[in-house]
Amino acid sequence: MKNVRIYTLSTCPWCRKTKNFFTEHKIPFTFIDYDLADEATQNRISQEVDAAGATGFPFVRINDEVIIGYQPERYSKALGI
Repeated sequence: MKNVRIYTLSTCPWCRKTKNFFTEHKIPFTFIDYDLADEATQNRISQEVDAAGATGFPFVRINDEVIIGYQPERYSKALGI
C-alpha cells in the first residue's frame, strides 16, 4: 500500500474534494489541516511544501510523488488505480 499524506486548509472546497477522493476509493491517508495545526506543525509543513516548490493546497504526497491541487487523474496514476 502506498503512503498518502495530505496537507489541507479546513475551509478549502478542493481540499475536501481531495479527501473525499481517497475516502471513496478506500485509500488510507493521513491529513493535517494546516490552518488548524499548532505553530510547530505549521512550520514543519511550510518547510516541506517550500522544499517541493509547491504554492498551494491541497498538498498531496503519495510515497515520494508530490501533487498540488485537486487532480484525481494524477492521484489515480500515482496509486496505480
